[in-house]
Amino acid sequence: MNTDITKKIPKRRWGIGALLGVGVLINYIDRIGLSVAAPQIKELFNLTPVELGLLFSAFAWSYSLLQIPVGMVMDRFGPTRVGRWGAFLWGLAATITAFSSGFAGIFAARILLGIAEAPAFPVSAKATGYWFPRNERGMATAIFDAAAKFSNVIGVPLLALTIVTFGWRWGFGLTAVLSFSYFIAFYVLYRDPSADPKLSKEELRYIQDGGASPEGPSEAGALNMLGYLLTKTKIWGLTIGFAAYGYSFYLFLTWLPGYLVQTMHMSILKSAGYAAIPWLVATVADLFVGGWLIDHLISRGKDESLVRKGVLVCGMVLGLAVFGATQTTDPAWAIFWISIALGGLASAAPVGWSLPSLIAPKGGAGTIGGIMNFANNLMGAAAPIVTGMIVGATNSFTNAFMVAGVILLIGIVSFVFVLGKIEAIPDPEPRGAIQPAR
Repeated sequence: MNTDITKKIPKRRWGIGALLGVGVLINYIDRIGLSVAAPQIKELFNLTPVELGLLFSAFAWSYSLLQIPVGMVMDRFGPTRVGRWGAFLWGLAATITAFSSGFAGIFAARILLGIAEAPAFPVSAKATGYWFPRNERGMATAIFDAAAKFSNVIGVPLLALTIVTFGWRWGFGLTAVLSFSYFIAFYVLYRDPSADPKLSKEELRYIQDGGASPEGPSEAGALNMLGYLLTKTKIWGLTIGFAAYGYSFYLFLTWLPGYLVQTMHMSILKSAGYAAIPWLVATVADLFVGGWLIDHLISRGKDESLVRKGVLVCGMVLGLAVFGATQTTDPAWAIFWISIALGGLASAAPVGWSLPSLIAPKGGAGTIGGIMNFANNLMGAAAPIVTGMIVGATNSFTNAFMVAGVILLIGIVSFVFVLGKIEAIPDPEPRGAIQPAR
């Protein structure tokens, strides 16, 4: 499309994109709150390491197990209703945590937080499909995906300052205020494009003509849609590839500070400063490569499927730079290699999250997002456990990083050979449809 014409089109869709990004940012600040507050909570309630481990894991299991059901529910009821309820429950979970009097209350609140945040990424992915034409989907997806990375840069210092100054309950009070504020903003501002009174007809036409995902549920029904999608090799290619990404992402998310303390002999404070560098690199790479560069190349007439798969695969290949960190004892070089690896993975991530709305049949984007994020988070739960077992047995991160590299190679093969061309899967037959005689 002519860029001069595009510049004259209103930009309400980008306000929606920013709103979704803020939601994911708050989402991830909510998640890391317990890690920052853990020392005070452990001391106050005399928790054992086993009890503390149960608190850490409570969120991950409820979050992971609900991914596919939540995707199906969202395909039935849409991102507006599901997104509102999710955001409200984020705030409720943080409030319960702040007023908890022991292990049981915090454990229940973490289970609730996993339930509440299960729709977060699928809602953002589906809403982005509704609100953005295909040639802008890269940057739109990168906005909310980069927010997850940037939360590690600002969330930990913000919560740490609050908890050290006012106590751990105030840390969760802060996340409750942020969550309820987002609930109000989402309730007031978000509508699907066809129901948004502030969206001009000109911009709506631009979005729809540009290949936005059609609104509304599938005529096939939620269970039929799930069964239909699970028969498609394209879905398995996406799911296996994204799960491989998730393993390395969660390894860095959970073990990077410990790696710097143990292997590079840094203090906790110094390791926190060093650990922020790869996450800053990841944020920039996510927005620039996974977002702007993809949209720029597609707008210049490059083949859409080739561009997206190229960035996806190249980003995963750069993730193999984690091997470099196993060959050095210099902290600067270790951070250099980890920054390349995490930057590469961050470039690939928004492509992965844009795919559900790009390949889904009508009404199936939420279900696809649920399937891939279910596998992603199962690998996310496995990564810190496997890494801990390897480090405990060998007193070294070398083999742990090697395992991550091998899993990345499997993901690359899946993206290249199983995913196939990035194009829409045909719609399934409606429920009750009469099949033609053969």
